[in-house]
Amino acid sequence: MLLAEDDRAIRHALERALTLEGYEVTAVADGVEAIAQAHRSAPDILVLDVMMPGIDGLQVCRVLRAEGDRTPILMLTALVETPDRIAGLDAGADDYVVKPFDVDEVFARLRALLRRTDGAASGDGRDAAPAEPVGQVVAADLRMDPQARRAWRGERELELTRTEFDLLELLVRNAGIVLDHATIYDRIWGYDFGPGSKNLAVYVGYLRRKVDEPGADSLIHTVRGVGYVLRED
Repeated sequence: MLLAEDDRAIRHALERALTLEGYEVTAVADGVEAIAQAHRSAPDILVLDVMMPGIDGLQVCRVLRAEGDRTPILMLTALVETPDRIAGLDAGADDYVVKPFDVDEVFARLRALLRRTDGAASGDGRDAAPAEPVGQVVAADLRMDPQARRAWRGERELELTRTEFDLLELLVRNAGIVLDHATIYDRIWGYDFGPGSKNLAVYVGYLRRKVDEPGADSLIHTVRGVGYVLRED
């Protein structure tokens, strides 16, 4: 694991906690070191602070994604507004934790990202949709290939992060069924972050931006006070 955090106290405390949890941690203090270390050691997962001097965590994320590096990335951020969180997802991050954070929450999100890594596709061939829907999951005009971790709405392929893909797959597999917040948190993150968390709403909003298109029906619906459902209206 690669940890990049410019605050020395947070970096040392998190490094100790992660090491005690069984992770092999390489800790660096800025984005330049983070990119260099990622190139040298190919970590299994990255934990990046957003606000670092010089090259910040978002820029590190963009650089690695531009290079084709699909290593899971968890962002640490003190920015709590929704647009700030979406900026991290836009940069290619898979998940984020807002400071100040509970270390158990960090552990839970890391476990969820690492579990999903085993099912991630490794390889090329993203230029065309497969001709046959063998092994695919279909709802409305959404089609997903869980093994290849590819998804389409109609003929348009969706560019999804690991977490977005898992969330959409859960909704597609349960099309027409209202999934409550606790169920989604448990299935996607393995941890219920409680009623005050905006994490799920941010991901659903961002997923809608990628799935919906002008002139097409919205597929992901909010059931107020309960959760979300994927259906055609």
